[in-house]
Amino acid sequence: MAADLKKRVYPESTMELPMEHRFDPYILNGGTVVGIAGDNFSIIAGDTRLSEGFMIHSRDTSKIYKLTEKTYLGTSGFHGDVLTLTRLLNARLTMYEFEHRKKMSSTAIAQMLSTVLYHRRFFPYYTFNILAGIDNDGKGCIYSYDAVGNYEKHTYHASGTASSMLQPLLDNQVGYLNQENVRRVPLTIDKATTLIKDVFISATERDMFTGDSLHIVTLTADGVQEDRFPLRRD
Repeated sequence: MAADLKKRVYPESTMELPMEHRFDPYILNGGTVVGIAGDNFSIIAGDTRLSEGFMIHSRDTSKIYKLTEKTYLGTSGFHGDVLTLTRLLNARLTMYEFEHRKKMSSTAIAQMLSTVLYHRRFFPYYTFNILAGIDNDGKGCIYSYDAVGNYEKHTYHASGTASSMLQPLLDNQVGYLNQENVRRVPLTIDKATTLIKDVFISATERDMFTGDSLHIVTLTADGVQEDRFPLRRD
């Protein structure tokens, strides 16, 4: 009886299902960044593809950003947050230089980036960051970050959409993990550069968000060298 009354009062033709409205402030624009540090150098590299889903917005958007002559930032994720973060870092670096009459060191920049990310911990920047630089002793350094500013110093690290494929290879070839009776030899700039090219060639075969070309920045105490290397464009 109650069911029949409900159907007469609220016919199905006039009933509307509840609609859920969602707001997603983040978009994954893909890309991969790799950093390797040696005794007297550090290398940071990233692909230049900027995509969203199955669409490619740009084939020539570098993920490597210059902060100082001895410090570069590699970052991927949501391109809008990448631009906002790098603009804020450059502003803080300019203020520091005007106040202290010197450039900020790579170690200090690493701490500053951690503070900036932590400040946005309740609405984090959707970025995957690797900081590469030369410290005050002339040695290479690589720092990786999570979304809220926790950071760690590495000899090598990969981040971005293809990081799960590249990190095990770097563990094996640079960290000499999962090997027996292997002779450890010092890592050279040429070997590190060749290895970065090889891992990105492999990544483009498996990750559709990584490709087009590779931007490689090599930092030493003597200066900076930038190179481009073509990757798959499909």
